[in-house]
Amino acid sequence: MRERDLMLAAMFSGRHTVCEESAKGYVFVDRDGKHFRHILNWLRDGVIPSLKDSEYAELLREAEYYQLLVLADGINATLNKRKEDEELVSELTRIDIIKCIQSERVRFRGLNLSGLDLSKLDLSCVDFSYSCLKNVFFSRANLQCAKFRDADAEGSIFHNATLREEDVSLANLRGALLAGANLQSANLQDCSFCGADLRSAHLQRLEGAKLDGANMLGAIRIPR
Repeated sequence: MRERDLMLAAMFSGRHTVCEESAKGYVFVDRDGKHFRHILNWLRDGVIPSLKDSEYAELLREAEYYQLLVLADGINATLNKRKEDEELVSELTRIDIIKCIQSERVRFRGLNLSGLDLSKLDLSCVDFSYSCLKNVFFSRANLQCAKFRDADAEGSIFHNATLREEDVSLANLRGALLAGANLQSANLQDCSFCGADLRSAHLQRLEGAKLDGANMLGAIRIPR
């Protein structure tokens, strides 16, 4: 069995009285039998079944009743992973972005664009303020005069991107890759570059920027 000291094991240990149908040897357990097969399958192979959230909630109650703590932890981990994955689903596609940037003035303020590939696009003057941009690919994109104020771009890729005169104030760029990026005249006030890769980047106006753990090997500090 996957877990020792189970309630099921205790029930059939002979220490407790069970309600047994004498003719066929059936034992009555006062629980909903809907998910009991999942309990048995877990004890056999240890695999968490694929269920809807509402069914996971029901199975979790059964796991807690039968004191299957490892199963309960597995269900909670699966639900948390599903929630994280849903948060990282972008509201737009690359094609949607391309259609939008053909307009004169483009705003993507407050949107979730996580994980999109926006590399090599002309995104100059686009407003990404307050948006979720985690793990977005901006490699070789033109982001001149774009706005990233208070955006969450943790882990995003800006390799060799042009970010001249960009407003990145208050943005989260922790762990972002900005190697070779041009941030000349960009507003980096109170921006977090903690753990970011800034190798060979062109930097200016770093007042108040957080640089703990950032790799700045070969970075060019341009005087104002």
